[in-house]
Parts: sequence; C-alpha cells; structure tokens
Amino acid sequence: MDPSYVIQMNRNGDLPSVRDVHVNFSGRSSVPGKMKGRKARWCVRPSDMSNNTFNPIRAIVDSMKVKPNPNKTMISLSIGDPTVFGNLPTDPEVTQAMKDALDSGKYNGYAPAIGYLASREEIASYYHCPEAPLEAKDVILTSGCSQAIELCLAVLANPGQNILIPRPGFSLYRTLAESMGIEVKLYNLLPEKSWEIDLKHMESLIDEKTACLVVNNPSNPCGSVFSKSHLQKILAVAARQCVPILADEIYGDMVFSDCKYEPLANLSNNVPILSCGGLAKRWLVPGWRLGWILIHDRRDIFGNEIRDGLVKLSQRILGPCTIVQGALKSILRRTPQEFYHNTLSFLKSNADLCYGALSAIPGLRPVRPFGAMYLMVGIEMEHFPEFEDDVEFTEQLVAEQSVHCLPSTCFEYKNFFRVVITVPEVMMLEACSRIQEFCEQHYHCAEGSQEECDK
Repeated sequence: MDPSYVIQMNRNGDLPSVRDVHVNFSGRSSVPGKMKGRKARWCVRPSDMSNNTFNPIRAIVDSMKVKPNPNKTMISLSIGDPTVFGNLPTDPEVTQAMKDALDSGKYNGYAPAIGYLASREEIASYYHCPEAPLEAKDVILTSGCSQAIELCLAVLANPGQNILIPRPGFSLYRTLAESMGIEVKLYNLLPEKSWEIDLKHMESLIDEKTACLVVNNPSNPCGSVFSKSHLQKILAVAARQCVPILADEIYGDMVFSDCKYEPLANLSNNVPILSCGGLAKRWLVPGWRLGWILIHDRRDIFGNEIRDGLVKLSQRILGPCTIVQGALKSILRRTPQEFYHNTLSFLKSNADLCYGALSAIPGLRPVRPFGAMYLMVGIEMEHFPEFEDDVEFTEQLVAEQSVHCLPSTCFEYKNFFRVVITVPEVMMLEACSRIQEFCEQHYHCAEGSQEECDK
C-alpha cells in the first residue's frame, strides 16, 4: 500500500467515525492532538500593495467637505472624460463597428492575453512609419492605456528602483509605481516655456537605480505639445544616461491646427521606447477600455526579455474586451477624417475661448494649451490672501459659484488649477463668467502695488 495515503482507523478495528479519520499525505503517522501551524484566530490585514496604493486626486477631492452653491447649477470642469456632457459623441462608424463585431458572434470567447493577432496587426499597420517600423510582435493590447502604463512600469522596474515622472503630471504614475514599491522622482515642467521639461533638472535626478523616464506628450494636465527639437533634447538625455523611455501618448494626434504632434519613437533609433496609447481619447470612448503598448527597440536593447516579460504580465488577466478588438479594424480604417477634424476644431475653439476669458481676469495666469483636453491656470496667490493655496481657492470656487476645477496639488504642483475644455461652449462661457465674478470678489492688490491696481 502506498504509504503516502494511509487512512488510520480507531484501535478496535471498527470503521471510524468521521472525526477519527486522519488522512496522512506524508507517510508519517497522524493522531488527533494539538494542531500545528498558525493560531486559530482571525487576523486579516490588507496587503502592502493595497496600503501603498494612493491616488492623490481622490484623496484631495474626497476630502473636500464644501457644498456647491444651491442657487447655481453645478459645472464640473474637473473630469477628463469627453463623454460626460454628451456633446462629443464618437463617430457613427465607430459605433457601427462595435455593433457588427457583436452581431458576428465571433468575439464571445477568450482572446490571447496580448490580444488577437489580427488586431495587433491592425495597430502595427496604423502606426507604422519608415522611421519607426512596427510589426504585430511589437504590439501588446491592454485594458485601456492605464493598464498599458502599469505593465510598462512592472516590466521595467523592480521594488527599490526609481522612475522619473513630470511635475505637474498625471497622478496615476505615482499611484501605480508606489503600489509596486518603486520610488518616484519628479522632474519639473516650466510654465513660462509652455510646460517644456527642465532638462537639466531631469538629468540631475537620474542615478544607478533609475529604471525609466516617463514622458507624457501631449500632456495631461497641461495641454502642452512638445516641439520636435525639444523631443530630440529629451532623447539625447535618455541616450546619454542609457535610460529607456515610457512614452504616454494617449493624446497623440489630439493637437490643434497650429501645432504638430511628433511620436517620440519616430525621432530616435537608439533609445528603447515603450509607447502607450489607446482608443479612449481620440475616438472618444474611454469606457471601451482598449489600450496598447508599442515596443520600439531597433537596437535590440530590450531584447527578448522585455517582450517576454510583457507577455507574462499580460497573462495575469486575459486582455481587453474581445468585442472591441473585433471592431478595431473597422474603427481604424473607417473612421472619417472629418470626425477627427471636428473634434479638434471644437477643442481648439473652447481652449481659445477659455484662455482668452481667463487671461483677462486679474490674478489669473492661464498657460495657452496646444492639444489634449486641458489647460492649466496659475493663481497669483498674493492677490488672494484669504486662501492658503490652490486647494482652498478651488474649494471656495465650488462653494460660491458651483464651478469645480481640480487644484494643481492633485498633479504634484502648487497654485494652479486645471480646466477641462470638453464641456459645451455655453457651459464654458458660463463657467468663465462665474470664475471672473469669484476672482473680482476676492482679489486684493498686493502690498506696494496699489498704483497698478488703480489703472
């Protein structure tokens, strides 16, 4: 009899009761007695990862106890979701592509963890160019751009290493990194230079533990778009320091007519780049949760290890929605150029309207945006002495005017606030009017500047 499976019986040879049966999987005898192992008491604690997960936007917004003015309809300029007000629907071709994929019945099962081959081929073809060639093997499909960023951080960095992220910048970078035990270092963006990177400051932060440099272009929250020459300078730093780049390009191609978007990978053949994108913003369907990672590695610096690592990490879940994957070919091929043009025309018009209106308000210093869906507005706090900082300023704006903007503290920056420009034009006009009224009521001349205030 295999000694690994012994059923002990009670001493008199009778069939045992249930409580007298002891199955021994080790070959050693087992008798009832004091149980070994953990103490039999409840002790359930959250994991280190959950304790280390912190979203500064949620922490700040959720802590706001102020209630909006009941006499004024709430205008939210805080949510980066272009679908909220219904004025920016996706194109009918995009919707039809989803209907066709659903009706086909072909996409109800599991897909490969990194996405259907045909869908990855479509992405590779769509973004391929001679300067930055792509094949299906260079594409990983993900559940939104957020998961793409998470996978890139997870494959590039270990606990104890650090990554460099922009300030002001998208809060998710810190949230994801610190939950994985990765240190975050903040490099400065310069508002006086349309939010270009302070390259000397960025390079000074790099050390032997730096795993990657995160570059967000076009920018959330700034609405800035880097020039070709500035991107080349960023690449020069990365090449000099031998640091790979995680390029968050979810707003790629969402730039206004007076500006040009340059994908970072198109400008370099010696810096390995993981570029993250998705359907959410350009196609106005953030809830469909389809993103991607484009692997640019023409010098074979990543090698097979990073590719294999991304595949393994993708296998923790089974990828993005299969129906959206099934619709992808039609979405990329059939969405008319007019749709993109109309979306950008609306965003530029709203951006110009908002920038012009807020520029005329004493105490505010908006920075003109050139793409994405946002602009940042500086607050000359010396003219608003009753408020300690941008958080108090925006709280009181809600309380008095029912206009909700995110304080820049959410983005690791001080004394600015972010405006989302996707709201209907009439709502944008009303919001700017209320912000003006608020500032006029609270504005004070700084000490020694009364003469200027009298002008």
